[in-house]
Amino acid sequence: MSLPFYQRHHEHYDRAYRHKALQSTVSQYQKEAKSKSAVYAQGSTAYSRGSAAYRHASAADFSLDSSAAYSHGSSAYDLESAAYSYGSTAYDHSAAQSKRSAAYSLDSESLSKSSAAYRHGSESINKLAAAYRLGSEAYSLGLKDSNLMIEDQSYKMSPKAKRAKHNLVSEDKENKAIDYSVPIFTGREVSISGITDTEEERIKESAAYVAKRNLFATGEGVSVSKVAKSTSEEQHREKKSRKVAIRESAERVALKKTLEDTQAFHKKLNQDKLLHAPEFIIEPRSHTIWEKQNVKFHCSVAGWPAPRVTWYKNNVPIDVQTHPDKYIIESRYGLHSLEISTCDFDDTAQYRASAMNVKGEISAYASLVVKRYKGEIDASLLYAGTSMPLGFGVTPHGYASRFEIRFVDKFDVAFGREGETMSLGCTVVISPDIKRFKPDIEWYRNGVLITPSKWVQMHWSGERASLTLTHANKEDEGLYTLRVVMGDYYEEYSGYVFVRDADAEIPGAPGAPLDVQCLDANKDYVIVSWKQPAVDGGNPILGYFIDRCEVGTTHWTQCNETPVKFARFPVTGLIEGRSYIFRVRAVNKAGISLPSRVSEPVAALDPADRARLRSHPSAPWTGQIIVTEEEPAEGVVPGPPTDLQVIEATKNYVVLSWKPPGQRGHEGIMYFVEKCVAGTEDWQRVNTEIPVKSPRFAVFDLAEGKSYCFRVRCCNSAGIGEPSEATEATVVGDKLDIPKAPGRIMPTRNTDTSVVVTWTEPPDAKELVGYYIESSVVGSGRWEPCNNNPVKGTRFICHGLINGEKYIFRVRAVNAAGLSEFSQDSEPIEVQAAIGGGLLHAAPSPPYDIMVLESVRDSMVLGWKQPKVIGGTEITGYYVNYREVVDGVPGKWMEANIKAISERAYRIQNLKENMVYQFQVAAANLAGVGTPSLPSQPFKCEEWTIAVPGPPHDVTCTEVRKDSLVLLWKEPVYTGRSPIAGYYVDMKETEAKEERWRSVNEKPLQKKFLKIGGLKQGVSYVFRVRATNQAGVGKPSNVTDPVVAETRPGTKEVVVDVDDNGVISLNFECDQMSPNSKFVWSKNYEPIEDDSRLNIDAKGGKSKATFKDLGEDDLGVYSCVVTDTDGVSSSHTIDEEEMKRLLALSHERKFPTVPLASELAVEILEKGEVRFWLQAEKLSGNAKANFVFNDKEIFNGEKYKMKVDQKTGLVEMIMDKLEDKDEGTYTFQLQDGKATNQSSLVLIGDVFKKLQDEADFQRKEWHRKQGPHFVDKLGWEVTDDCNVMLKCKVANIKKETHIVWYKDDREIMVDEEHDFKDGVCTLLISEFSKKDAGTYEVILKDDRGKDSSELKLKDTAFADLMNEVCRRIALSATDLKIRSTAEGIRLYSYVTYYVEDLRVGWVHNDTQIRFTDRVKTGVTGEQIWLQINEPTPQDKGKYTMELFDGKTGHKKTVDLSGQAFDEAFAEFQRLKQAAIAEKNRARVLGGLPDVVTIQEGKALNLSCTVWGDPTPEVSWLKNEKSFVSDANCTLKFESGKKVSFTISAVSTLDSGKYSLVVKNKYGTETSDVTVIVISVSGLTDTVQGHDQNNLTVSKKKKTMTASKRKEVEKKDFIKPHVEEIIATEETPDPNEIPPAETEKDTKSKQQAAEMTDGKAAVAEMVPQPTESLDKQGKKLLEKKP
Repeated sequence: MSLPFYQRHHEHYDRAYRHKALQSTVSQYQKEAKSKSAVYAQGSTAYSRGSAAYRHASAADFSLDSSAAYSHGSSAYDLESAAYSYGSTAYDHSAAQSKRSAAYSLDSESLSKSSAAYRHGSESINKLAAAYRLGSEAYSLGLKDSNLMIEDQSYKMSPKAKRAKHNLVSEDKENKAIDYSVPIFTGREVSISGITDTEEERIKESAAYVAKRNLFATGEGVSVSKVAKSTSEEQHREKKSRKVAIRESAERVALKKTLEDTQAFHKKLNQDKLLHAPEFIIEPRSHTIWEKQNVKFHCSVAGWPAPRVTWYKNNVPIDVQTHPDKYIIESRYGLHSLEISTCDFDDTAQYRASAMNVKGEISAYASLVVKRYKGEIDASLLYAGTSMPLGFGVTPHGYASRFEIRFVDKFDVAFGREGETMSLGCTVVISPDIKRFKPDIEWYRNGVLITPSKWVQMHWSGERASLTLTHANKEDEGLYTLRVVMGDYYEEYSGYVFVRDADAEIPGAPGAPLDVQCLDANKDYVIVSWKQPAVDGGNPILGYFIDRCEVGTTHWTQCNETPVKFARFPVTGLIEGRSYIFRVRAVNKAGISLPSRVSEPVAALDPADRARLRSHPSAPWTGQIIVTEEEPAEGVVPGPPTDLQVIEATKNYVVLSWKPPGQRGHEGIMYFVEKCVAGTEDWQRVNTEIPVKSPRFAVFDLAEGKSYCFRVRCCNSAGIGEPSEATEATVVGDKLDIPKAPGRIMPTRNTDTSVVVTWTEPPDAKELVGYYIESSVVGSGRWEPCNNNPVKGTRFICHGLINGEKYIFRVRAVNAAGLSEFSQDSEPIEVQAAIGGGLLHAAPSPPYDIMVLESVRDSMVLGWKQPKVIGGTEITGYYVNYREVVDGVPGKWMEANIKAISERAYRIQNLKENMVYQFQVAAANLAGVGTPSLPSQPFKCEEWTIAVPGPPHDVTCTEVRKDSLVLLWKEPVYTGRSPIAGYYVDMKETEAKEERWRSVNEKPLQKKFLKIGGLKQGVSYVFRVRATNQAGVGKPSNVTDPVVAETRPGTKEVVVDVDDNGVISLNFECDQMSPNSKFVWSKNYEPIEDDSRLNIDAKGGKSKATFKDLGEDDLGVYSCVVTDTDGVSSSHTIDEEEMKRLLALSHERKFPTVPLASELAVEILEKGEVRFWLQAEKLSGNAKANFVFNDKEIFNGEKYKMKVDQKTGLVEMIMDKLEDKDEGTYTFQLQDGKATNQSSLVLIGDVFKKLQDEADFQRKEWHRKQGPHFVDKLGWEVTDDCNVMLKCKVANIKKETHIVWYKDDREIMVDEEHDFKDGVCTLLISEFSKKDAGTYEVILKDDRGKDSSELKLKDTAFADLMNEVCRRIALSATDLKIRSTAEGIRLYSYVTYYVEDLRVGWVHNDTQIRFTDRVKTGVTGEQIWLQINEPTPQDKGKYTMELFDGKTGHKKTVDLSGQAFDEAFAEFQRLKQAAIAEKNRARVLGGLPDVVTIQEGKALNLSCTVWGDPTPEVSWLKNEKSFVSDANCTLKFESGKKVSFTISAVSTLDSGKYSLVVKNKYGTETSDVTVIVISVSGLTDTVQGHDQNNLTVSKKKKTMTASKRKEVEKKDFIKPHVEEIIATEETPDPNEIPPAETEKDTKSKQQAAEMTDGKAAVAEMVPQPTESLDKQGKKLLEKKP
């Protein structure tokens, strides 16, 4: 039985799952559950009796047991839900699952009862889970009452075998038998872990999870049969199950997607998967900046846990707290930065960012070079020390372009033991010593750069470099190299470290394996490899045990039950997403070795997922998981895997590899592996319990020697796919054979404690890991390992030997299959130092490439090449042998010379003419005669008669560099029939074909050497030389050995030097010399025999060739070769130009001058002082200076302040004031030892006057700045409001400082005082215009003094300002709008304010408008308008207002056409009619008071004027009632204008409110007057009026103002329907004389008029009709007599 689909995809991430107490809790839980198996069996039996049909169900349907297993799984599933969600949620899920279980039945009564019974069991489990949460005791009691059975099997962390899925067949295939069928499990789960209060509760959660998983993995609850059912039953069941299946299939796909998303998310949350050492994604880069600049280093670091980044300066941690204003360190979202503020020269250093977490530490370096401006470099630093080369200067990597690096107190060959702490150290001396630049210290092991880790620690104190192995292991054995890097130059020192095995815990046990690595890691599979130990404990190693440990725990699990001999082993059964470490132990007959060093952690992940997670690390684990499972839709059955092959086969296992299928749907797939014996079809499933997730699998338990075939199937929730193609027959056995023993073991003397051992590689060796070498003192019979880490190559230096003892050696090879047999023992060798310091051979190797240079009748001249190995000392000579060859049969060898010959060419005499000879040559040195060369090819001794020369010989390459070399040769022995005229040099790449030879020179060379340039670095070349004479070009020389164009590390060149006494010399240095090495100087590559021109001296590793008197006779190429080295050589060419340079430099050194960085100069200081100064490039502490003025020496005193700074080379003299008598010549004279120099400065005439004026001005400025003063003089700017602001910047202000503004010498009163906080003083001038032109001045003053600044705003300056004001006004113009009036249509725009300098123009349809009485323009306040009176259709079109500010035009455009014109014209017509009505309506012009008080009996006479066209009707009302004339009251209306009201004698009855009503067709108006009659006896009053005797007017009636009347009328008549169109004007009476309006009246009217939209006031210049008529009525009254 396999896991349900949701369990296969669900991973448990709770860290308590790996708690050390978990195993015991799970075991107890399983034992208690096992005891309930009988109860479960009885329930299962009763369930089976429910329906006989289901006991014989076909494979296509679910059995009763399947349904029972489903309810069983539902109960177990509810258990986990209860344990994780605390109760009630699990019950709901359980009920839902039980209902689905019932849906799969055939309505059988027994099935329903059984389902109900299991639902009852589910409820019991819910109670059980509740009890479990309260404690383990209650949980155990609850478990005894349940019906749950858990399969009795051992606890495993990996999932169980996958169960086949039930296939829902269609109706036409319902009778077909299906091989694989599983029940469909669906459900939802919400799991929360990692949030319980105690560790104990988390352990119980994990126990419940494991128990539930094992329950689901039980295979006994499902049975598969192929017994066909009746057609009716099958159709009935198919009908019911299909309905459920469709829903379940849809839910399954949704659930799968949810689980995959949740799983991918929580994979990132599991820190165990991501544990890895820090690594820099972006490293900090170096910077070169100027002083006082800021710099910022950035880096980005990945790693888990999140690394902590520390910044260092020259390996000293940077303390931000100590320098808070200097350094800023930030770390945000993985991006780290170090910011250094205001860098100075002391910040020049090497900076290091160190990232550290629990997995290790990594550092990245960057350099900062802070440059000074010219004249500010500290000369004393540049010239510290005496050995500084002339070309010394600042480089991107530091100061020196060339450094001398020496190692003192070096570490020697070191020996240690596993577990011990070892330390290597070396003192480094660097010359010159630049304090601000530190070297890069790098350590290498066997050529691989070492990084700091928990095993290796590095330290650099500034003088001593050290490396510490905190816990030495055999993996640490190797050649350690210390490299000190200064820019592009570096030096190295190396020493070997040996690490022996630690003492075994069991005597006779083997040593620990080493170099454990993890290869080919995948989801649940990894291959572990290791190297076999050198020590087997005296008994053969039987095999190895591999242990694994999950990261974060201390529990080691053994992966293999029986030892494996092959040094690679596939470890399976890993849990996807977990990280593991591995170790290996060796075992022999005596026992098991100590474990090896653990491997690096590896995560069980798909390689693509691992790369993605490493590049995008996520947040740490939060401890909480919430998974919601949905029931998926129908999946896709995967296809067969492809490319199945056997990638490794041993006698213990076979490793298979394949590729996933292309058809697999959208869900993950797993694999089943099957095998069969070759030639049969009896396929057996290998992984019956656990489907594998990785496309790799190791098959064990195979019979050795048998042949097997393999195939793979894919599976997912939809089912199991078709098998892949089977592999070819594979024989079980080791494909990789144990190598054979190496051969030809040859020891050679090296030092007094070491021997060089060489050997040959074993034949047919495959995948060699390396070799182990053992040594034994002759006669002791005890073998000791010389190395404990396999070495590659066939040469090794065995250290730690006893001087004077004789040793024998043996070697064996190592590969993954095992260790070879030992080689034969070497010949004994006594340990003592070899001649020449221990080079490879004591005697030279054989010469080679023997050729004939000349042949005559009885002699032949031979030439050959020098041996490749000279044996550690100089070759003293050569011995030549020859023999006759008759008919191809060689004779006996005979000696050609008894005394050794030094040249590589020799004439052999007394030969027989026409005889064929063979030759051999042997070289000799102090160690003896070496092995002779192989016999040459046969040569015939005969007279050469050819006309062309013979071949040149002894062709050698020297001075090999990355792009050049020097080729030397000797002239041919046979010159031909005429003298040699020159030579041609040919070259080609070594691997090129023969036709690729090309000539280096076009014309023949007269000399016998040539420097060949233009070579490609790293490319191998060969050369040859041909001689030529008048007859032609002769035979080429032998081809040189291949030469690779490269500059070897430590290569030095000949340096020409001129000392302080002017002596010229050539200097060469070599640090690769042996005790017998010598310096050999030559000129033009010929030995220097005449010592009259040169003195040659050598001391230690240095040689100097000094010229006695350099002249033309000394021109040429001077070369130096160091013998007994690997071709150390260099040369220097002295031509005429170089000779002149050296002679000039020599003269300068003999008669030295003090070099000047700058000549004498003068400058004015801040206080007006005059400073004379110069700067020398370098001054010693004894340097002095004399100051001379007009040929007279002047001295330090009150007038002259003199100073000499030897450190900076600065010489200066300061004068307080420059007077007229100071005109003349100033000279500074320098003397430093015997070096002198001087510099003069002439200050006369205009030059002196200008300098004097500048000093006076600067002095005044300084005094001015002692009080309040202006930093920036008075200036202007135009604000956004088009106002002009005068502003200036001031300094040195205090509280008592006052500021006063003037215009044209008149003080400007400022409302408020300036506080000077911002240092800026301003004066705002609103609506600037011509009246504001003038001269403005601002004065600062207090008790310290005063300062003033003036600004003239006249003429051009004023014009410029007005242009800017106009420009701002033009920019402030609003868009053109349309408004209708009673006269026509008005176009208008608003500006901030208007000035006359702003010119306005109007354009209609691109034509300039000519203004008339009908079309006119104007400006009213801030409104610029165009009035079109009585518009016509011809006025339609596009109107543009052009505003010209004096420089630029600004345009505003509006389209007055179409609907806009129609609406405006309609509004104009309406307003025009309204104006006519307003003009002609009936109205009372004046004359009636508001209140009249009169005594009883008096006569009352009131009169007024009315107006209207047509003449209005007049009526009176008293107390709102009609009132007509009677005897007491007379009412008159005369001439259509005059209205009068007369009462001859008033009485109290006449009191009341009288109303005059005038009316015509345009409107009605009423005027009220209140009459009050008072009864007073004996009192006579006079009533004033037209008749002063009759009435008294107590109060004058107020006439309604025009604005109020207009407001009322607007309510009646003005209803605009376009927002921009507003009626504001009326048409006056043609007969009316318009009253004169003052400017004040106009402005008041403008302010009274308002726009309907409420945005701004609308200016109007329209006379009010009421006011006009009122005036007209008054005039008529005045005309009356």
